Amino acid sequence: MSERFNQAAVGWDQGDMRQNIAQAVFQTITSRIALLNHMNILDFGAGTGLLSFKIAPMVKSVAGVDLSEKMLEQLESKNTENMYVEAICQNICEEALEKQFHGIVSSMAMHHVQDTAALFSAFHDHLKPDGFIAIADLEAEDGTFHSHGNEGVYHLGFEREILRETIEKAGFDHVRFHHAHSVEKENKNYPIFLVTATKRM
Repeated sequence: MSERFNQAAVGWDQGDMRQNIAQAVFQTITSRIALLNHMNILDFGAGTGLLSFKIAPMVKSVAGVDLSEKMLEQLESKNTENMYVEAICQNICEEALEKQFHGIVSSMAMHHVQDTAALFSAFHDHLKPDGFIAIADLEAEDGTFHSHGNEGVYHLGFEREILRETIEKAGFDHVRFHHAHSVEKENKNYPIFLVTATKRM
């Protein structure tokens, strides 16, 4: 899977769709969660940093974790003296980072992770007490969202109540779903949700 993303990395930010999704997810996150200047944030599946760099000015630090080295090269190319996102190429489900965060955000990465329960368990482990998650992904769809096919796609979107149960079992409270965006492609509508929750004390 990472090979496909490596090949797509250079042109990833071109076109409006991914830019629009990142902006909508960012706006939905900030309407639901107070991002504060003491916070350290982890962006899971950060890719080229489309979401990371929107959040970075509002918090103390952002680390973008991804499995694609080429995607993270694109992210790093955007760093400046005044705007910096740390790039980490690591599978946090298999190897934990050596730090915890105030919050974990993610946009359109979860459907590429086979074991959703293990992912939310890893999120739980990487959060400080009372830390938050804000994870955006597709509502359940018919498999037509990815025009290149579904290689490396383990979930055709998500059913909210099934995902809620997974998140709660991983040790989170206050699970809330919010509509974040809709993508119109080939006369079809693909809604995107944001799910927020806090680490159980």
